[in-house]
Amino acid sequence: MERTLIIGTRGSELALWQANFVKDSLANINVKAELKIIKTQGDRILNLSFDKLEGKGFFTKELEEELLAGTIDLAVHSHKDLPTENPPGLTIAAVSEREDPSELLLILKDCVDVKQKLSVKFGGIVGTSSNRRKAQLLAYRPDLEIEELRGNVPTRIQKLRDESYDAIMLAKAGVHRLGIDLSEFHVEELTPNELIPAPAQGALAIQIRENDTELYQTLQALHHPDVAEELAVERTVLKMFGGGCHLPLGVYCRKEDGQFQVFASKADEADEFPDRLFIEAATTNGLAQKVISYFAKDRKMPSTVFISREVSEQSYFRRALAKHNIVIEGRSLIRTVPIITKIDSYIFKHVDWLFFSSKNAIEYFFQLEPQLPKDVKFGVVGAGSEEMLRRKGYFTNYAGVGNDTTDIAEEFAKLVKAGDTVMFPGAKESLRTIQKGLSADVKVIDLPIYETVLEDEVEPTGAEVLVFTSPSNVDAYFVDNLLDPYQKVIAIGKSTGQKFDEMGVKYKLPFSPDEVGLAEAVFGMPPGPLKGE
Repeated sequence: MERTLIIGTRGSELALWQANFVKDSLANINVKAELKIIKTQGDRILNLSFDKLEGKGFFTKELEEELLAGTIDLAVHSHKDLPTENPPGLTIAAVSEREDPSELLLILKDCVDVKQKLSVKFGGIVGTSSNRRKAQLLAYRPDLEIEELRGNVPTRIQKLRDESYDAIMLAKAGVHRLGIDLSEFHVEELTPNELIPAPAQGALAIQIRENDTELYQTLQALHHPDVAEELAVERTVLKMFGGGCHLPLGVYCRKEDGQFQVFASKADEADEFPDRLFIEAATTNGLAQKVISYFAKDRKMPSTVFISREVSEQSYFRRALAKHNIVIEGRSLIRTVPIITKIDSYIFKHVDWLFFSSKNAIEYFFQLEPQLPKDVKFGVVGAGSEEMLRRKGYFTNYAGVGNDTTDIAEEFAKLVKAGDTVMFPGAKESLRTIQKGLSADVKVIDLPIYETVLEDEVEPTGAEVLVFTSPSNVDAYFVDNLLDPYQKVIAIGKSTGQKFDEMGVKYKLPFSPDEVGLAEAVFGMPPGPLKGE
């Protein structure tokens, strides 16, 4: 291409980074370009909530007008800022690679309480103008106060420095692109399945005139069709909900192991507990429509759910189901009893890692009042175990996510160095999946600290959905009981699922073996029989 392109961009530090990124990418394919800074209405209006602006053209309208007028050749946008419909005459020619769409919670160090989920002190003030973030944060931590936060990324961080807030939330992509040093803060990273991002968060969109076919063809060298396919699912969901980013809606689509996975969070108001959904499909065809169907107001939900453990009144799982008037019957079908009552501190002298596969393991271990080395590292399976460890005053160095402990074992093994010693406090009847994944040059110490005992008699339940939390609970229930034809099963963890495989019973696996994953599984329970029944 012979002509020098004019790139339209907003003037913020992040917008300029994004425009220069595209400029440099064009230079790599021998296309010259220069920038033109354009001020948008969203840059001028600072007295309205960000969610009243985002996605309605407040950050894009002036750029699009100059594109249509021919004063610029292309506009670079944060894809999440774009309305779901292009103005007549304009099109998205290319989508960038996607930066990590995780969220960062920046906390003043004197406002940190590691025993609290997310590490913000009880009743802390968190700055964000996103209704999506507000709804999800309050679902995790209803004690937090959420206050308005406007401005570009450096401005927001300065407001935290000035102690206008105890913590603020930012997109990781923006912080990473600007190379901002966050060492003065305590930083909690929330992955896209923990706090679901805005549709298209982390990706750039290059917009051009629809009739500029030469430029369209040139920009295909910068286009990532795989990312575009995933974003299309997210933005179609947004469009079908009305296309307004004031809606507390998070949608995230990714391809994992040949399957498209979609995580979604939606509430009607920012103060309302959001519904969460996780579904998988082999293709994106009709996937957005399927997501929408689960959020339909008239969709039939189960009226009763049994779970094989006690559920506290304030738990995420109970609050998520109470929103839909679902009654929970929670009772454990097994008892756990300690095997040892004291422990000598010398056994930890050369331990590099402590790894816990359950909350019970953590609870029984710390009842022993162990004296641990300061530099010992912690690994856990699941968000529930991570939270339990927090309550004991410790952070995890590795938290395995998902139901496949074989995959978790592989991930953990990459962190353990040759010659390290890893101790596994846990159940006497442990399957030792994590241990088996470690290399031969790692010393493994198994420390059985409790065992499970089946209850003698287990009463049946008439609940529509039965959630089993361990293989032992499955064994205990089905000694004397059978499933009724209308009952559906959720199994936490593949080892629990294997019990049902052996029985020929169909079941659903939540994405993560924690209370959020359970809420997603119940909400995502399809009407009619489970697949394969």
